[in-house]
Amino acid sequence: MQPLAAEPIPATQMARFLKLIRFSHTIFALPFALGALVVAADGLPSARIFLLVLACMICGRTAAMLFNRLVDWSLDQRNPRTASRHLLLSKTAATAALVISSVLFLMSAAAINPLTRWLGLVALAFVFFYSLTKRFTAATHFFLGIALGIAPVGAWIAERGIVDLPPIVLAIAVICWVAGFDLIYATQDYEFDRRERIHSLVVKLGVRRSLQLAQVLHIAVFAGLILFGACARLGAIYYAGMPLIAAALVYEHRAAQRADLSAINRAFFHSNAFVSAVFVVAVCADRLL
Repeated sequence: MQPLAAEPIPATQMARFLKLIRFSHTIFALPFALGALVVAADGLPSARIFLLVLACMICGRTAAMLFNRLVDWSLDQRNPRTASRHLLLSKTAATAALVISSVLFLMSAAAINPLTRWLGLVALAFVFFYSLTKRFTAATHFFLGIALGIAPVGAWIAERGIVDLPPIVLAIAVICWVAGFDLIYATQDYEFDRRERIHSLVVKLGVRRSLQLAQVLHIAVFAGLILFGACARLGAIYYAGMPLIAAALVYEHRAAQRADLSAINRAFFHSNAFVSAVFVVAVCADRLL
């Protein structure tokens, strides 16, 4: 693989903050939450529920990313790929933003219904816990998957106040999807993680076997999305989007096989954003048209 290069630093303060929390990656999990919300509502949800779920997604993810940056502050400085992250925002400002985003998340969750009020605390604790898992388990990629898999379940509960089978099936698909692409992404840090003795399946299995596991996980994703469609009683329009999702996953794995870091980064963002977008468009088109 090519040597790692430090991430560029944006010029404006807001751009730096958005870079620090990887705000653009919000589009990975958000569409799955919105898709689950549309299915749970059997159409368009109320504006109130939609906005509260959106606030929960944005604030929850922001808090999770800030917590991750803070607990990995010194570790990121030693990694050539992330060595400039601590220059994006001061530790004090990051801590203040963490508190604000956490409070806003909990307030938004509490405003939805009694169940989400209490589950919001559990969800926030879990997404914080994920950032610590690399210190003691190689299954950290799956903990990240669970952290994002909470989103469609939470959106479903926001609309219906109960848990049903469809969001659980979708959550499992999201877990496999996230764990798979995180394994691919983690190959960039293989040498650094091994040197720092960070727990990672890429370090434990090696790059080749990790990529093979990612392929298996993404096959499971495709099966999970098909099963979700069946459980949610979605129709032909939804299933018409599945070949596009399969093509995006194949593209991502072909880029990973080339062991080109720039190709991996492009494929990571483009293919995963495409998968999310196709999913939510397919769900909305099927349920609303």
